[in-house]
Amino acid sequence: MANPIDEEQQTSLKLFVVLSKAYKTIMDKALKDMKNYGLSSSEFSVLEVLYHKGRTPLQQIGGKILVTSGSITYNIDKLEKRGLLKRVPAQEDRRVTYAEITPAGKELFDRIFPQHAASIHALMSGIDRESKQEAIEFLKRLGKGAEKG
Repeated sequence: MANPIDEEQQTSLKLFVVLSKAYKTIMDKALKDMKNYGLSSSEFSVLEVLYHKGRTPLQQIGGKILVTSGSITYNIDKLEKRGLLKRVPAQEDRRVTYAEITPAGKELFDRIFPQHAASIHALMSGIDRESKQEAIEFLKRLGKGAEKG
């Protein structure tokens, strides 16, 4: 006979299910919002990194948006063809290439990012600001604990 799941394990399983469902619901709506601007979620994410962080080595973009390096190259190519970003070779190291948002990309994001931020804010409206801060801290601890486990 299998060991019954204790109460603490049951609570962990419940948290996992609730967290997963909340994430899926929020991400589905956030992705739909990104697509409203004629960008895939990866394209939107690449531009968002460059918009907020500035010139960034291509090798570091994937880690900032959690997509594979092959996918990054594909999305960078597409965004470059649309004139929304450009590749800039590093002066100090020929092995490094930066991605940089172009004036057209900045103009696009100046227009769409406030709308996107408002949409994300609306998705998070189920809890007040203080609860959001607590959730941020809890989720950071949860993530750090999972990294160790």
